[in-house]
Amino acid sequence: MATLQITDLHTGYPGKPIIAGLTLPPMVSGEVTVLTGPNAAGKSTLLRAIAGLLRIKGSVAYEQQELSRMSSQKRAEVVSFMPQSVPNDINLSVMEAVISALKASPLDAATGANEQLHKRAIAILERIGIPHLALEPLNQLSGGQRQMASLARSVVREPKVLLLDEPTSALDLRHQLKVMRLAQSFAADGRIVVMVLHDLNLALRWAHRVIVMDKGALVSHGRPTDAVTPEVIAQVYGVQIRVETCTLGLPNLIVDREL
Repeated sequence: MATLQITDLHTGYPGKPIIAGLTLPPMVSGEVTVLTGPNAAGKSTLLRAIAGLLRIKGSVAYEQQELSRMSSQKRAEVVSFMPQSVPNDINLSVMEAVISALKASPLDAATGANEQLHKRAIAILERIGIPHLALEPLNQLSGGQRQMASLARSVVREPKVLLLDEPTSALDLRHQLKVMRLAQSFAADGRIVVMVLHDLNLALRWAHRVIVMDKGALVSHGRPTDAVTPEVIAQVYGVQIRVETCTLGLPNLIVDREL
């Protein structure tokens, strides 16, 4: 079982520290870990730090190897990051964008023949469920369609750690369900999947583990119903909630009032 360990992490933006001294329980392969919490909790900043997009102090280690010390080739083999929003002015088709993600990678597989790249791109588009969009220009897709194309680009290199920043934010209910099922499927492949979600019911339903953050710090963690409790939610969101079990035996969060 592979692990991703965050220890004494300090990161942020020039003149604006966001996270200071954050240590998290290990995130492990085969599981979907959801980062949640209110706005400005540091969730997306944490993902960007893991992805190597921000300067850090402290330790971000995959299998006890510091990501910051890896070569760009090795890091590309380990980590892939799907950002919160996708530019809508990219003048490429979905297929071209996915293939470009392979060509941009220093992976040995990316140096293969164009036919091989094409097959890999088609395979991931089929798995995501968007092969019908292969020839569509990215700049003519809806926000939700671009989000699904971005997911395909993020997964096509078969990373060991998949980072998804609010992957359901632009999606309707059907596609939210599809993305959460895909996330579990990617984890079942043996990946570490870490995603930022604001929807606590999605976290309760689909996550293996939940990490609740606030102001750059860890508030709670564990199995979904252990991490998302009325006491924790009252502390970080200032609302009173109930977590009840539905007729299918699944947890459901209900917001009652502001505190």
